Amino acid sequence: MTRINFILLTAFVLLYSCRSSGQINQPYSFNSDNLLHHVKELSSDAYEGRRTGTAGATKAKAYIIKQLELLEVIPLVPNLEQPFTFESRNKSYNGVNILGSIKGTEYPDKYIVLTAHYDHEGIKNGQIYNGADDDASGVSALFAFAESFKNNPPKHSVILAFFDAEELGLQGSKYFVDNSIVPITSIILNINMDMVSRNENQELYVTGIKSHSHLETAYTDRKITEGVTVIAGHDGTDGKQNWMFASDHAPFHLKKIPFLYFGVEDHEDYHQPTDVYENIHPEFYKNAVESIISMFYLIDAMTF
Repeated sequence: MTRINFILLTAFVLLYSCRSSGQINQPYSFNSDNLLHHVKELSSDAYEGRRTGTAGATKAKAYIIKQLELLEVIPLVPNLEQPFTFESRNKSYNGVNILGSIKGTEYPDKYIVLTAHYDHEGIKNGQIYNGADDDASGVSALFAFAESFKNNPPKHSVILAFFDAEELGLQGSKYFVDNSIVPITSIILNINMDMVSRNENQELYVTGIKSHSHLETAYTDRKITEGVTVIAGHDGTDGKQNWMFASDHAPFHLKKIPFLYFGVEDHEDYHQPTDVYENIHPEFYKNAVESIISMFYLIDAMTF
């Protein structure tokens, strides 16, 4: 075999193996079939809308913990569970955050917290509010991060935080930052994902870039992924709705911790029983998650 033929054969084998595995041979690679499967599962009727304190939320918690165990994510707290209680509308609730961790290879004492909320609206007037986009999509994106970390561990330590009770006033994220497991000063960034799986214009917004200039490089140098346009905005400077306090990144922001919030603009199924798996945009969703993960690795390469 000539040298040129050997090189061509080797390239063909590598290309074929990447395609047959369903994954891209890149640092941000993840299994897109798994990504869709987790959204479909968590937004199915079996979870009854995942309202905090209900049997559906308990079932969702068990599912998330099982996936983290399969992905060999290290518990940040015993059994991965951080329980908390709170009052809302003259009613007491018991919530549970789910917290896993990945130790950084170069900066183990500095943390990037990746977040999504697993609760939703539950059942109202006999209808299940499944919450596929809001926020089963963010939960599944966290699993995709964990998949990526198995072969490409982060330089900074990472906390994977699945928050409860976002829909009841950001209660899980408030409790997390007020009762931080790691020193609050060691948290260098929060990346929050809430509604990232559908948009008619293929637009994904990232809020926080304009408030944290040291993160602009990751935005400008990010990998351009076909099928999604990432736009910095919704930060109170562009005439659009201000999202600086719209989701679980808000308690981090109030603690003066830099954040990036990824999300799509509201759609017709927002907080409706029609927010179901069948209405997400699978290709856009996969592209959006790839874009977010690729930006993470650019940030992770920085020195803070």
